[in-house]
Amino acid sequence: MSPRPFERPATISLPDSDAWPAGASLEGLWLPARGEEGARGGAVMAPPHPLMGGSMDSPVATEVALAASDCGWGSLRFNWRGVGASAGAPSGETDDADEDYRAALRFLEAAGEEETGDGPLLAAGYSWGSLAASRVVAESARTRRAILIAPPPAMLDAPALAAWGHPILAIAGDRDEYVPLDELRAKLAPLENATLIELEGVDHFFMAGLAEVGRACRDWLTD
Repeated sequence: MSPRPFERPATISLPDSDAWPAGASLEGLWLPARGEEGARGGAVMAPPHPLMGGSMDSPVATEVALAASDCGWGSLRFNWRGVGASAGAPSGETDDADEDYRAALRFLEAAGEEETGDGPLLAAGYSWGSLAASRVVAESARTRRAILIAPPPAMLDAPALAAWGHPILAIAGDRDEYVPLDELRAKLAPLENATLIELEGVDHFFMAGLAEVGRACRDWLTD
């Protein structure tokens, strides 16, 4: 396999608004698709909750971004508003998270053929980020896959994901106190488009199981 490409900074423009100074943006990192055949699509990976230390430097967010790049997807991860060099103040509001995620998707949609191959988009997220991905995924016609890492089932809109209809990979550990597996199984069971991977001995923070997350994503993306 060819060497892994270098990650580089990405500036994700926020929509014009009275709430923002002119030219406000989110901080991101862009990892080109690995390989010499060109990108097969673009992936965005959202981190966990910004008020609980969530950032694009999360090992889980980084692992999923690397897995997507290894499988031929140009990969973007980003910081929520108010985190790192992103504009604004940190927020726990779902509307703010959705606006940030939409901005990241627009970045992918505007990326050139060299970056995404003008192919389909993949929406991914971890914990809080997975919920934003699940709410916004249907708004882009190019978004054809989703990866949801440790999605809290009580806040997951399964009917909306079922209506969206494209393939979904969900990954959670059997020791995750925030994601009861029986509830997640029940929530995803009616979705014919969803695959659930359960990791043994793994909690919400994936101090163990990080390699398994990457392996599950790579297997699913190359299937």
